[in-house]
Amino acid sequence: MFHSRPAGGSRARRHRYIREEIKSDREKNMATSVSIARLCTLARRTVVSFSPRQSPAVYQLTGRCYVSGSTGKSLQFKLDERTAHSSLDLFKKNTGVIYRVLGLDPSQVQDNPERFRDWAVVFGDEKISSGRHYWEVTVKKSQEFRLGVAEALMSREDCVGTNSSSWVFSYAQRKWSAMTNNKIVPVTLVGKPDRIGILFDYDAGLLGLVDTGKPAILHSIRAQFKGPLCPAFALWDGELLTHSDMEEPEGLK
Repeated sequence: MFHSRPAGGSRARRHRYIREEIKSDREKNMATSVSIARLCTLARRTVVSFSPRQSPAVYQLTGRCYVSGSTGKSLQFKLDERTAHSSLDLFKKNTGVIYRVLGLDPSQVQDNPERFRDWAVVFGDEKISSGRHYWEVTVKKSQEFRLGVAEALMSREDCVGTNSSSWVFSYAQRKWSAMTNNKIVPVTLVGKPDRIGILFDYDAGLLGLVDTGKPAILHSIRAQFKGPLCPAFALWDGELLTHSDMEEPEGLK
C-alpha cells in the first residue's frame, strides 16, 4: 500500500489521461502492477490491494483507486450430464443435482465413457488449468455430500476424495472433513449452513471451504495440482444447487 501527495495540474486532464491509459492497457491485455500503481499515483488515490500473480485492473476511479486481482471473467459452469451417475438427476438448467434412491436403470442411461459408473458423482462442465476461482453451493436440502475439484481424467470407477486425483470437503453424519487419497481430516467448528463457498486457487495450490456469511476460509487443502481440473460433486441424499459466475468475496486469503 502506498499514498501519494496531490500535485498541480488540472484534475480533468489527469482523469482523461488515466482513462486513455486504462483503455490502452485493456486493449493490449498487458496491464501490470507497475502501470496500475503509476495510474493511481496520477489520480492521487490509494491502491488498496492487488495480487502479484495476476495482472490487476482498475475498476473504480471515484474515491479510492481499487485494484482487482484478476482481469479475467469469473468461472461459470453447469453440471455435465455426460459424467452424472445414473442415480443423479440434473435440474434448473443443469445447475442443480438431486439424488434418486432407486436411480435410473443403467441400461436406460446413454453409454458414455465419461459417466461415473459406481459412485453418485457428477463433474462441472468447465476445465480449470490456472487462476483463482470461486463458487457457492446451496446444501440445505442434503445431509450427505462432497464438494471440491478433481482431475478431468480421473477414473470413473472411483469416488471423489478416495484417490490422489481429487480433493473434496465431505459432509456426513453432521460432520465436515477434508478428503484426498482416502485420507480424512476432520474439519471442526463448522455447523451446517444453507450455503457454502468453494475457493480454488490452481496456481497457489489451494482449495478452501468458505463461510459465505462472514466471509472467511474455514479450512483449506494444500496440494500441487496438475492437468485440467473440474468442479466435482458427490451426493447421497437430497439435492445440491450450484452458483457460479461469482466474484470472490473481499477479505479471503
